Amino acid sequence: MPELEIMPVADTIIFKPKFIERYSKLTNWEEFKKYNLAFLPRSIRVNTLKTNVAEVKKSIEAKGWKLEKIPWCKTGFWISHPERRDAGNLLEHKLGYVYIQEAASMIPPLFLDAKPGELVLDMCAAPGSKTTQIAAMMQGKGLLLANDYRGQRIQSLGINLQRMGVINCIVTLMNGEKISGLQCDKILVDAPCSGTGTIRKSLKTIKIWNPKMLKKISNQQKKLLLNAWKNLKPGGVIVYSTCSLEPEENESVISWLLSEVEGVSVEEVKLPGLKVAPAVMEFEGEKYDSEVAKTCRIWPQDNNTEGFFVAKLRKEKYN
Repeated sequence: MPELEIMPVADTIIFKPKFIERYSKLTNWEEFKKYNLAFLPRSIRVNTLKTNVAEVKKSIEAKGWKLEKIPWCKTGFWISHPERRDAGNLLEHKLGYVYIQEAASMIPPLFLDAKPGELVLDMCAAPGSKTTQIAAMMQGKGLLLANDYRGQRIQSLGINLQRMGVINCIVTLMNGEKISGLQCDKILVDAPCSGTGTIRKSLKTIKIWNPKMLKKISNQQKKLLLNAWKNLKPGGVIVYSTCSLEPEENESVISWLLSEVEGVSVEEVKLPGLKVAPAVMEFEGEKYDSEVAKTCRIWPQDNNTEGFFVAKLRKEKYN
């Protein structure tokens, strides 16, 4: 795991009192603060649709870059250089041999575990980091539907799909709540969220954070997840994820779905080398379904990554 590198501006960053109060209830505040005020280690994922890990590792290291294996992702590496930070200028990146992707962002597709020949929906796909990871796992076989709701976001998604050589993908532009008529094997709902897990990448998140916005966001997330459930075939899998650490956007949403529909099975998933924190089972007077304990909460201080929440849900088959 890369060493922690504190930002030079760390002493000038001010957190809102309500934010401190809330997160002091959820985790070790001092550790959480320390990691959020440290640089986020850069990481890449090798695109096996175009190349293989050994060749890319050899070519990048020959240029003076250091690659350190991300334990939970066979194709993922932390990348560093003694003098440079511009991994995006690597020829391997421009050719689509690698995707610059945060290490925790690689986790939801691994939980989804898409297979060649399946029908897979990425409901909130742009800009395409997880979409292209799913495509690589499908090996160009089957059908991948990549949807997003805003034209500007679709543009970046399309560019990344082309750069990575994805050939079995259809891109759609619509509100995820309106998708209908599908019987998908697997669906990823990487839902729009408050982004409180991404402070290390954007300190702006601290300034715009407002607890009053959580109810609105949570309602949207519930609608997306419920509609994904309607488009999932029996025996199929949904992975719900956010880069938020707010219980209202995570455990609460899963608990709500469990109360709304029948046949939901929450599956516990473990990845090698990934440290996972216990789920929040009760927060500010709201108790969550006991099955929520099987979900995956990742704090920045756990693995020196962004913060993330991931849940794997299966639709039970009926005779």
